[in-house]
Amino acid sequence: MKGKRCIFVISLVLLILLSLCGLGIAQPMYKEAPMLAELVKQGQLPPVEERLPSEPLVVEPVEVIGKYGGTWNRVALSPTDTRIRDRMGYETLVRWGRDGVSIVPNLAKSWELKDDGKTYVFYLREGVKWSDGHPFTADDVLFWYYDVMRNEEITPVFPAWLTAGNEPVEVVKVDDYTVEFRFATPHSLFLYYLAGPDTGALMFNHPKHYMKNFHPNYTPKEELDAKVAEAKFESWFQLYTQMAEPNLNKDLPTLRPWVLQSDPTSTRIVAERNPYYWKVDPEGNQLPYIDRVAWDIVQSVEMAVMKAVSGEIDMQGRHMSIYDYPLLMENRDKGNYDVYLWDEGKAGTAFYINQNVTGDEETAKLVRSIEFRKALSLAVNRDQINELVYLGQASACELMYPYESLRNDPEIKALYEYDPDEADRILDSLGLDKRDANGFRLLSDGRPLQLTLLVGLGYPMHPDVAEIVKVHWESVGVKTGLDVVSQELWWSRVQGNEYQIVPHYLEFCEGFIDMSYSSMCIVPCRALTYWAPVWGLWYESQGRNGEKPDGEPRRLQELFDELRVTPEPEEQDRLVEEILEIWAKNLWVIPTAGNYKIPIVVKRDFKNVPKEASLAYPYCSPGHLNPEQFFFDR
Repeated sequence: MKGKRCIFVISLVLLILLSLCGLGIAQPMYKEAPMLAELVKQGQLPPVEERLPSEPLVVEPVEVIGKYGGTWNRVALSPTDTRIRDRMGYETLVRWGRDGVSIVPNLAKSWELKDDGKTYVFYLREGVKWSDGHPFTADDVLFWYYDVMRNEEITPVFPAWLTAGNEPVEVVKVDDYTVEFRFATPHSLFLYYLAGPDTGALMFNHPKHYMKNFHPNYTPKEELDAKVAEAKFESWFQLYTQMAEPNLNKDLPTLRPWVLQSDPTSTRIVAERNPYYWKVDPEGNQLPYIDRVAWDIVQSVEMAVMKAVSGEIDMQGRHMSIYDYPLLMENRDKGNYDVYLWDEGKAGTAFYINQNVTGDEETAKLVRSIEFRKALSLAVNRDQINELVYLGQASACELMYPYESLRNDPEIKALYEYDPDEADRILDSLGLDKRDANGFRLLSDGRPLQLTLLVGLGYPMHPDVAEIVKVHWESVGVKTGLDVVSQELWWSRVQGNEYQIVPHYLEFCEGFIDMSYSSMCIVPCRALTYWAPVWGLWYESQGRNGEKPDGEPRRLQELFDELRVTPEPEEQDRLVEEILEIWAKNLWVIPTAGNYKIPIVVKRDFKNVPKEASLAYPYCSPGHLNPEQFFFDR
């Protein structure tokens, strides 16, 4: 009887334990960084099990389970250049997978489509907390949408990506962890927008419990006015915008792996591990592995490269270019680093010819002429640019297209040939056959024709390519000026439509095109469509601002509208192919190189970094590679 009773008791205990596990009462054994364990011991933090959600996202390491500790040293050109809000803190509802093809769960553990693709239902990960320990719920999503995006003082131009059928989306809280986005028509690109850097990645800069203190819907006017006056702003929405900036406000709670600790005036910006970060590795170790990230502020991309050469950077590709590859390779043993070559995820420097330029009308008329743009393209010696800037590694321009029909189109290929004699003939035929004593072509009133390139110093390669193209264009008599400015001034001038021509990347290439983001350089759909910012603003603001285009630019917008409501992949491909063909043959943007690689500096003790990957901005790279699982093997 005693033996039977013992067996019964053991069985009863096992049943109770199984029951507890089934009810979710038995908790897994999570582990944490020593610096956090010490804070728990001191009573300054709750235990790790209480800080993690009920279903933390499990991140599979690229190579091995990592170790805790260390400071990841990087460089930046300014406090906003740290990219802590996207590339170094890529936390969205859904995100790009490491393969650069799939959209995978993130803050939303799952989702479904209803109503024939008009309604997206997102199931949030329960128990996620902001970096100050406050719960993250559906209320944060609704605050972002109704109190920020639908507030015309904070968001004067409602973004087109949140509309379908020319109607704003309706966002509905089903419960604390379920949110529905209800569109008037299907929205086939919505998941890609949610995963994107300038759209979904900005959604979670607005924790309701914190940001409501700076919003008139939640804070008494007298109290808010006092805060505005103390911060020396003129309006509440200026204060709100400042406080919601993750690059500048160290008190802003975050869902990202590292939390800003420094003031924006610091010469070394530091972010420390988020004690409430909601991801773990397969063994239950709370991420990130690395304790902190630090950026030294430098004055130029050249200084960034020298920091890498001297071994002061642990892992970085930003501000490196293929032009730096020989120097980086030559010094890799001295600096104790390796150099990986990743895809840039975009085509090389291209020249965006502003179709909405203001000022001299005769010059503006010329840049709006397809024949004039064709002459400029034929005057460019792309082989020379490839050899001098891309070390012969860039592919031909036509190879950047993701469709074989465009790569083999003889009309498109002919636009990228080097034919200065034909460029001369075209320019003469446009009435530019008279020249001054220096050989520069004259306008009809006798003034020299001059084009000006607005060049930002924050980008590698663009200044070098601009210098070469200046020589090419002047060799056919088109006087060309370079307006070389700091990145902050460049950005201000671009936003103000104060430029004729901008050298910049093309946001697509043979292996990558995401029309939720790549479209900005192809279709006039945003104010940041550099070749047509006023038309892009018209589209982006749904006709409230800017100007409506006609002809083929308007056709691009119509095709893009059709793409956004088309769910079938085959039909989507057909539409994108047609869009690209129209864009290519109009030369609103003159490309100089196709796909190319970019060097990534990786210290030899810095682990879990894939040797082959993409640095594409739409992926928020290296964010899509889960930098929280990078670690030091020391």
